Amino acid sequence: MEFRRPGPTPTPWSYWLIRLLFKFVLKIFYGTIVVENTHLIPEDGFPCIVCANHSNSLTDALLLVTSIPSKKRKMLRLTAKSTQFGKKTFTSWLIENAGTVPIQRKRDFEGQEVDNTEVMHHLMKALEVGDAVCLFPEGFSRYHPTIAPFKTGVARLVSDVLSKNRSHSDFKISILTCSITYMHRQHFRSDVLVTFHEPMVFTPKDNPELLKPVDYNVIRDLTAQMHQQISHGTLDSPSWGLVRTSKLAARIYAPLGTRMSLGDHVRVVRTFLDAFKTVRKKRDQSLVQQEDDQHNIDPSFISELETDLKAYQDQLEKCGIKDDRIRREILPRRTIIYRMILRLTWASFLLIISMPGLLLSLPVYVVTFYAVRNFKKTGPVFDTYDEIAQYKLIYGLISGVAVWVIGVLATLPFVLITSLLIPALMWMTLRWIEDAVSSFRSFTALGRLFLIGKDTLKEMYDQRKELHGRIMDMAIALDLPANPEEYFAQAGGKQKGRVQGLWESKAKYFSIRRRRKRDWNETLRLYDKVDYPDDDSEI
Repeated sequence: MEFRRPGPTPTPWSYWLIRLLFKFVLKIFYGTIVVENTHLIPEDGFPCIVCANHSNSLTDALLLVTSIPSKKRKMLRLTAKSTQFGKKTFTSWLIENAGTVPIQRKRDFEGQEVDNTEVMHHLMKALEVGDAVCLFPEGFSRYHPTIAPFKTGVARLVSDVLSKNRSHSDFKISILTCSITYMHRQHFRSDVLVTFHEPMVFTPKDNPELLKPVDYNVIRDLTAQMHQQISHGTLDSPSWGLVRTSKLAARIYAPLGTRMSLGDHVRVVRTFLDAFKTVRKKRDQSLVQQEDDQHNIDPSFISELETDLKAYQDQLEKCGIKDDRIRREILPRRTIIYRMILRLTWASFLLIISMPGLLLSLPVYVVTFYAVRNFKKTGPVFDTYDEIAQYKLIYGLISGVAVWVIGVLATLPFVLITSLLIPALMWMTLRWIEDAVSSFRSFTALGRLFLIGKDTLKEMYDQRKELHGRIMDMAIALDLPANPEEYFAQAGGKQKGRVQGLWESKAKYFSIRRRRKRDWNETLRLYDKVDYPDDDSEI
């Protein structure tokens, strides 16, 4: 029997406005948002459940909304915890007007019965007309780097929709999994990788095991498959310390910085992370003496390397320098002083020309800073840090719009000019400040090199050389390229970070895609962000 869909739900104007607003705001807050595999997204009109890891509260949903091209899906129907609805706040208005469906969570209604029957019925109707629905299988947003066990709601929803349409042999519903990786999720001008995976397509004819009455083991197996897809595309770690060590291993293995695409960088980090994670799990189970069956690596070799990498990173942090400074040749003191003068002069010049724009941007920074500081006081790290980016985005948007309105009203005779000049000046100020901070950060790093002394640098250089040899042995055993600098310099295409060539650099100076970072780990700070909260504080 042929199945005819009535057509997807019309997209409300408020959804288009929200999508446009936050596409702009997200590109300001995050330095680069790289979206991979958009060609895998099912076309508009085909039922689709989009599932992703959930580590950044409302920001995760906004990223998905803005990352899915409108030519693919005109609307992504969101879901959110019911406690965020019905409040007199901008966040509540935002959620309600984006066509979001409220879901009741047991953790929000202690001692009370939770009934989401009506909500699930609403989602089923949306899927049957060909909508795309966004669900986060973890069930809650978390700050800890470990992806939480998935709830079975998505698999059960697929089963319900298929069972209801079992008489339509050509009915199709897909699960599109997505991995979201934040380099530093709550920090200004950090970077994000959004990776879509091959969708899982289900039909009543090809998947009779999902038709009611369904074996619950089938539901669990499908949920486990989703978990594996999503976790394999991001950094799923039992601790922040292991993420820190894996990022260092990746930088030593392929010290290309942002000349290497963000996607390749994350995948290399994940490869080392998976190896360290496997060995740590065996060590905890008193199985260290056994060898890794898949890659034939002695677990004790990896365990010792993890310990030595941690010690090396601690030493780098104590000296206040990056691994890239150790990798290069030791600079003469005269050269260091000359470069320090250049960096300080350039940083000072950029800071001076940024003053008018900084005065306009100051209210935005002050409002956002106080809003986030007060929010942090409302709970512990594990219950608040996953919402910091959300607060920064929303308060930054509100205060930024207020500055623009006040500026336009104050210059009414020239409104046609100032309405465009104000945002342009604020944007260029951000560009100049990024360059100023980068130059000053380089100035301070050179100053530390000057103070450390050649003997200490030589000792750290020898230590790094020894670590590099061991990391290369491990990388080859893990099936990573044996010539990473040559391989990754050619891979990645337009998704690479650093602008190549003088003409392209000048042409893209005003572009929102322009990059000047040397490392995907950098944010708009005077120091490199390599540490995280203590693991004990997150549990």
